[in-house]
Amino acid sequence: MGIFSRLTEIANANINALLDKAEDPEKIVRLMIQEMEDALVEVRSHAAKSIAERKERERLLSNLDQQLLDWEAKAELAVRKGRDDLARSALLERAALVDRRVAIEKEVHLMVEQVAKLNDDIANLNAKLGDAKNRQRAILLKARHAEATLTTRGHTNNPRLHDMLDRFEHAERRIDRIEAEAEAMDLGRGRSVSQQIAELERDDKITLELQALKSRLEQKSEG
Repeated sequence: MGIFSRLTEIANANINALLDKAEDPEKIVRLMIQEMEDALVEVRSHAAKSIAERKERERLLSNLDQQLLDWEAKAELAVRKGRDDLARSALLERAALVDRRVAIEKEVHLMVEQVAKLNDDIANLNAKLGDAKNRQRAILLKARHAEATLTTRGHTNNPRLHDMLDRFEHAERRIDRIEAEAEAMDLGRGRSVSQQIAELERDDKITLELQALKSRLEQKSEG
């Protein structure tokens, strides 16, 4: 397949559609990236060759322009010397050079158009390559996430983990029973020493607040 037909195929390719249909998207996008990078190398090489040929033709045009001036000067000299035959021959040489220059100018024009087309192809291909690389990164991240999910599920579904969790829950239930039995043993035994002391402290606080309230009322009454 030629470089231009490959470029057309790549440029018209719908990356998303190709990947959606692929059984192995990661492999497909990797192959597409390789194909695009190879095509870019070929396109740039072809563009460099076209530019070099255009420059060569432009130098040839410059030489032809100088030759045209020379033959025109020779024809003028022959006319001044009364040699119309030589002047005619010089003008024939000049006419041949003019025809050659016109042909080379057409070649240069075609080369300029070709390089411009290659430049557009390179820009389009670079855009496609960037899109493909973005898709490749997305696919790799998705694959890694899927792999991590499978690994996590493998751990959580491990029978040893379930057995350990069961033992942990059994130990928690046993502790709850022991605490419940301890609380039950305290039932009917009345208030503890710490509870009685806390009540005394609370009574003292209330007594102080009552005395302060009475003092404020007496002051208001006297006033």
